[in-house]
Amino acid sequence: MLKKECDINIQKTIEIAEAMIILAMQGNEAREDSGCGVLYGILLDSGFKLKQLALKEMDAHMKRG
Repeated sequence: MLKKECDINIQKTIEIAEAMIILAMQGNEAREDSGCGVLYGILLDSGFKLKQLALKEMDAHMKRG
């Protein structure tokens, strides 16, 4: 269980990143033009990168105790 505020914030960041990924996938499926494709591509890429960074930071916190 997360107790420290910094860990709680990292968990919230992971949740936001996952929501970004889901939204990007849904948006891409419903898009009507290439501009939306660019938008959702950037959102998807950003979501994956943000999640990766947050998971890495969470792992570092766990190793430190």
